[in-house]
Amino acid sequence: MSTLQLLLTASLLATPAQAAAPDSYRTLWSDPAVAGRIERNIETYRKGDATLEVIGKDGKPMSGAKIELRQTGHEFLFGCNAFVLDQLPSPEMNAKYERAFANLFNFATAPFYWRDLEPEQGKPRFAEDSPRVWRRPPPDRLVQWCKAHHITPKGHALMYVKNMFMPDWTRRDDAVAFQQQGAKHMAEIARRYGRDIPVWDVVNEEIPRRRHLNEWHAVPDNFLAWCFREAGRLFPKSTRLLINDGTVEAHDTTDEYEAMVKGLLAQGVRVEGIGIQFHAYNRSAMLAGKSLPPTKLLAVYEQLGRLGLPLYITEITIPGTGDDGPALQADVVANLYRLWFSTPMMAGVTWWNLGDGTAFENENKVLGGLLDKEMNPKPAYQALDRLINHDWKTNLMLDTDANGKASFRGFFGDYTAIAEAGGKTVKKTLRLNKGTANKWMIEF
Repeated sequence: MSTLQLLLTASLLATPAQAAAPDSYRTLWSDPAVAGRIERNIETYRKGDATLEVIGKDGKPMSGAKIELRQTGHEFLFGCNAFVLDQLPSPEMNAKYERAFANLFNFATAPFYWRDLEPEQGKPRFAEDSPRVWRRPPPDRLVQWCKAHHITPKGHALMYVKNMFMPDWTRRDDAVAFQQQGAKHMAEIARRYGRDIPVWDVVNEEIPRRRHLNEWHAVPDNFLAWCFREAGRLFPKSTRLLINDGTVEAHDTTDEYEAMVKGLLAQGVRVEGIGIQFHAYNRSAMLAGKSLPPTKLLAVYEQLGRLGLPLYITEITIPGTGDDGPALQADVVANLYRLWFSTPMMAGVTWWNLGDGTAFENENKVLGGLLDKEMNPKPAYQALDRLINHDWKTNLMLDTDANGKASFRGFFGDYTAIAEAGGKTVKKTLRLNKGTANKWMIEF
């Protein structure tokens, strides 16, 4: 391990200050109906049983073999947007950002906001040497970085037609003409990234669009279904196509969101995941139990989960302002991630802005980063590191029985198994998958 890695690890494992959350908030989360359900669900839905069998050269089982089992990666997608990749003031800060990102996350949101992706018609900023735009690294660069770090990229978003995020040259008040532009735009993206980006927010914030038409481009009445039909036609069947909507829309008008998704499914279009934003700017209301209490969250995700589609928390902001802000942020973050990780239909959880000062408007003001402005870990980052890299990873020492077998229960994901017997060592990579038998053989 390098000196830089050692320093990062030491800072991550440091114990954060005790959060000064009120007793009423702690009571909400320690209630056995909540805490017990979270712990049971993590054990039930995030782990699986597996058996390793060690076989000698003669084909016979080897008893007493020693197996060191190390989990190297998660099946669950822990993500963050990567909007400031290569964009910080110094090489040192960029390096700290990248290390902190890759240490915690296996999922990265790539920005495809049309205004900044194609500010000049016919000249999209796909290539790595494209002109620099703050918080909008060229997709080619981001995809390359994700591949190098074994991180799954996600595109956000194919069609987000709010005026403020749209190029000046698009047809704002002509639905038919804009639909033609939109079809060309999606086709260009699919041709370039259909093989490299396996998850997409197809449409972003459709409920707000319908409520505030003057703030959005004019689109045909069948806009939502049309977008999904086009995406389903353009992208490989292996691509997961998501709908994504806001915090209030998903958590307070859940019935409306559910009905919208049901309507798409009834039309037979490819909707393969439900995105749920979580920008909780009013931390004091959360601490008082007046906003987004755990019982409500559990009920909302259970309701949306009944649609049978994977759920994704797609954008998270939790404030870190105030004297006790960093410690309070850590307390809230740890509770929320435990709940999300325990939700049966949840497939991924994405923090929004990794570092303070790298966000957009209100997201910046509330200091909602997991890193401070110098890209050093805050207590919330340390809390997530303990959960993702320690509490929720399985590392075991096993001995095979008389039949050459060793069984265990572990978190779903990638593993390295190192078996030792008779003075020899064999190393094998494995994947513990949900819904399979997970029986592996190691041959000497």
